[in-house]
Amino acid sequence: MNSLIINNIGKLFNPKENSFGKIDIIENCSVIIKNGKIDEIVGNEIEINAIRLENYEVIDAEGMSVIPGFVDSHAHPIFAALRDKEFEMMNAGMSYIDIAKAGGGIKNSVKKLRAMTENELYKVSLGRMKEFLKFGTTTLEAKSGYGLTLNDEIKMLKVIKRLNETLEIDLIPTFLGAHDIPDEFKDDREGYISLLINEMIPKIAEEKLAVACDIFIEKNYFTVEEGRRILTAAKEHGLEVKIHADQLTCNGGSELAAELSALSSDHLEYISDKAIDDMIGKNVVFNLMPGASFFIGMPDYPPARKIIEKGGIIALSTDFNPGTCYCYSLPFIMTISAIYLHITAEELLWAATLGGAKALGLEKYIGSLGKGKKADLLIMDIKELSEIPYSMGMNLVRKVIKNGKIAECLCSAEK
Repeated sequence: MNSLIINNIGKLFNPKENSFGKIDIIENCSVIIKNGKIDEIVGNEIEINAIRLENYEVIDAEGMSVIPGFVDSHAHPIFAALRDKEFEMMNAGMSYIDIAKAGGGIKNSVKKLRAMTENELYKVSLGRMKEFLKFGTTTLEAKSGYGLTLNDEIKMLKVIKRLNETLEIDLIPTFLGAHDIPDEFKDDREGYISLLINEMIPKIAEEKLAVACDIFIEKNYFTVEEGRRILTAAKEHGLEVKIHADQLTCNGGSELAAELSALSSDHLEYISDKAIDDMIGKNVVFNLMPGASFFIGMPDYPPARKIIEKGGIIALSTDFNPGTCYCYSLPFIMTISAIYLHITAEELLWAATLGGAKALGLEKYIGSLGKGKKADLLIMDIKELSEIPYSMGMNLVRKVIKNGKIAECLCSAEK
């Protein structure tokens, strides 16, 4: 039996279901956890003293605050090597597209990953997952997309499965075979699309290696019509769908996300007003990752305030990857979002927890601290939510509770 009480909580900040940006605050409370799930939140010493504490492990929060574990719903954490030289090229004035044309970008990662065995890829990926936990991420989406052959995409997804079986963090596997057209198909786009539709998607769905299928719709990558064909095939094989859309140009990807009732449309720096309305009408999550704009020096950021004011649901993600956002920390993304997207502290927490859960279709299980939900939560050395984005680059996480247990990650120094 996994029973735990976190007592002496100064404030508990809990996102309100179905009310974007609204946070319930409970002061001077305790959280009771049974069998890895939230059982009850009690608000005074009389209630906590009535419980037979000898049946529980007890954690003293020392007056610090509790929030749900962060849910990072867009990440590319499985790769062979860094692309730090490309970072220098960007800072010298080269664009993302220019670097890709010069052999960098996604194709650079593909070349290096194909040369690795599954075991080698597992070993280099292992440490990264622990870094996410340190910064409070308890659920992380993990995409394939640096293999671009059936065997190499399966290799990536098997690594994700092995990591899931090894580590405390929950990894949500997404198939991103439509990340780019590989060099061997540069003169045969239709051949690669046929491979995706007729071989990769059926095989990956059959082996249950992914729960969703993603695609990069963008100039020089995949078109809206190609996306419609690929994602329709994915849905026919029981996979959820999501789209990298409107990151570098306004390209119609978000309208397609609405048309297909995708879980989310992601990036969205150049999303159209029509796409915003379409996505809201279909309850598609606006998954924003301004860390990518920040990292590659883009002048534009997603129109978060317009989306919020129209009634859209926002998630925040790191977009962790070796080329355009090498960042483990959702709190740092919250800082960027406060500065460049003008999102409030309450909206930031909602987007980084319950918003991320909705972007993964997992809001029934994670993202807030309701009774029966997974006991994924953080003890943070804060008094107010505004301290999280304010503390730029700092780690205020003091303990990570994952599935009702203290996670064995090295968090920042004790208070």
